[in-house]
Amino acid sequence: MSRQLTLALSKGRIFEETLPLLQAAGITVTEDPERSRKLILPTSDADIRVIIVRASDVPTYVQYGAADFGVAGKDVLLEHGGEGLYQPIDLNIAKCRLSVAVPAGFNYANAVRQGARLRVATKYVNCAREHFASKGVHVDLIKLYGSMELAPLVGLSDAIVDLISTGSTLRANNLVEVEHIMDISSRLVVNQAALKLKRERLQPILQAFEAASSTMA
Repeated sequence: MSRQLTLALSKGRIFEETLPLLQAAGITVTEDPERSRKLILPTSDADIRVIIVRASDVPTYVQYGAADFGVAGKDVLLEHGGEGLYQPIDLNIAKCRLSVAVPAGFNYANAVRQGARLRVATKYVNCAREHFASKGVHVDLIKLYGSMELAPLVGLSDAIVDLISTGSTLRANNLVEVEHIMDISSRLVVNQAALKLKRERLQPILQAFEAASSTMA
């Protein structure tokens, strides 16, 4: 059986903030995905490689065994459902929050009174549906994949549900955060078969990740 381990990561913040965790496990990624066109990156350990995939695809690659383990945001895992995945560690990286935002001046409190109907644009339809259902608010969910802030500005929706970090994009588009749904951070996810069959190789890395991430809590 192959000793090789494959780690699925997405470009950007998750990749950057996973690097110190890998270094804690004695692993260095030897190419920069922002500069390289390669989608499979070597590391300082010949038996470990990193594949670069879209953030929303990380759980799928891990679930079906194309990657042995990966790093995915809680938001992505909630939308995916987490089926077939072992989620041992909250890595305390890529922290942000999932919130509701509306145009400045919009009467949100009145719009979400019991039995009201609201048009909401979001990439996170499952999380949004659950949130508004718990409040007894009927929502028409409009799934978008990007530029969420545009939707209420052009009349596509009344509100958006999106990830917010600093809030600067909202402010630049005259939107305000009106409701916090949940805090988000990234988790380590492991293929269940790999956890059994490659435990000897995986366990030291998982332990190093856990120890390093606990210092970031």
